[in-house]
Amino acid sequence: MDGDVARAGADVGLVDYRPRFSPFVRTLVEHGPMTIRELGNAVGVTHSAASQTVAQMARRDLITLATGADARSRLVDLTDTARSLLPAIQAEWAATAAAAAALDAELPYPLSDLVTAVRDALARRSFRERIGDAAATLDDPALDPFRTTLTGPDQGPTEAPRN
Repeated sequence: MDGDVARAGADVGLVDYRPRFSPFVRTLVEHGPMTIRELGNAVGVTHSAASQTVAQMARRDLITLATGADARSRLVDLTDTARSLLPAIQAEWAATAAAAAALDAELPYPLSDLVTAVRDALARRSFRERIGDAAATLDDPALDPFRTTLTGPDQGPTEAPRN
């Protein structure tokens, strides 16, 4: 789906523009300049994911970075290039949202509800924890190093960093 969204974006002039940029652009349009951490929180991604996306956007001249109030923070704002693309970005977003709603209507269970349910389930227990539990139940010696790494000797699954 992501590839199709990117191709549809290219069709309306968003060449070298990734669909993952749109929530960042839309948030900056709505709220104005913000730090990378604030932007990540607003979009609903980790600080690391926000930093990576911001770096990609900066390389494409879509955002500027300035030192924030705290010298350790970076303030993100849209460039004139990004602002000139807003009509195409907004058109692509509207068409994608309408297509997603139409797809939801065709499915026995709306994809948007499923995505929310998966996100909530993984917030309760990471997929890594689930892999560790599953590996512990399988009788395959090849999984021994994997099992030990995920669970530790004679322990339950360890908490993994969430990305």
